[in-house]
Amino acid sequence: MRLYPFFIPHAGCPHRCRFCQQERVSGQEQVPEPGDVARTLEKILPERGEGEVAFYGGTFTLLSEAVQSAYLDCVSSFIRAGRVGGVRISTRPDALSAPAVELLRRSGVRTVEIGCQSFSHEVLLRSGRGHGSREIGESVGRLRTAGLDVGLQLMPGLPGGSRAEALDSLDRALALRPDFLRIYPVVILRGTALEKDFHAGGYRPLSLEEAVDLCAEILWRCRRHAMPVIRMGLQGTPEMTEGRALVAGPWHPAFGQLVRSRLWLRGLERGSASTGSRRAEVHPADFSDARGHGRFNLEYLRRRFGEFAISSNRLVPREHLAFGERCLALTGLSGYEGK
Repeated sequence: MRLYPFFIPHAGCPHRCRFCQQERVSGQEQVPEPGDVARTLEKILPERGEGEVAFYGGTFTLLSEAVQSAYLDCVSSFIRAGRVGGVRISTRPDALSAPAVELLRRSGVRTVEIGCQSFSHEVLLRSGRGHGSREIGESVGRLRTAGLDVGLQLMPGLPGGSRAEALDSLDRALALRPDFLRIYPVVILRGTALEKDFHAGGYRPLSLEEAVDLCAEILWRCRRHAMPVIRMGLQGTPEMTEGRALVAGPWHPAFGQLVRSRLWLRGLERGSASTGSRRAEVHPADFSDARGHGRFNLEYLRRRFGEFAISSNRLVPREHLAFGERCLALTGLSGYEGK
């Protein structure tokens, strides 16, 4: 679905979590006025469209009701004109009371993304979230009753977290049956409390390798549950790509591809070992991920087997690998069952 995002950095947030610096993540420091949003939409929206106008970067439902209504009202005329399908907002699980959800429902909001980050009480406490895991399930229930779509955001690598904690949080998120997930491994941003913890030796972020492998298992589990993951890793902004925002941690401009490619590497290596073939075919849409970022997978497999070739073939189904006459599903080959 096409999104038209507007960032309202830190607006409505009751406090600042230890990892949070929305101004640097979004590359935007000023909160747009509702009139600015309306003028921008007039320029960028198509004559007919089914996308969503999204408000990110703050706690939308803790803005005053008047401010929420002003933002939502400035989109409503475009919804009525058929130029956009609805509104998406992001918020906290403890900011979705029954009245707050009712305001969203009657104002054209279709999708709510909840920044739950973790389901561990200790991790939430050490991260300064100000809520527990109970509120997550309650808020999802209210949104479902109101007929709204729900997305959950998880952050592996928070203070006090571990691989086991991240996977347990994933399982608990999946049990709530959201419509999609976003996965953001923790990175240390300038100006955050987590930066102070890091320099004091009280916090160690995941390495890029640890984050890629953990998120690959998360993605694999999501695929087994047919759960869409609409993003892995923070989006690249000039603040991030030019190093002004990032202190340390597993940020990479192609993090999502690194994660997807890890599953392909596991599948290619296991499939080749089991079939004896050193030639694999994949669908053209999967070819880049199969070869790996910077051809990493292909070069690794050539070192591992002495020779290896990956080619594209439109007859191979998506997320499958063909070794000669055998066509194998990526999800089956790349599994983490032993962990």
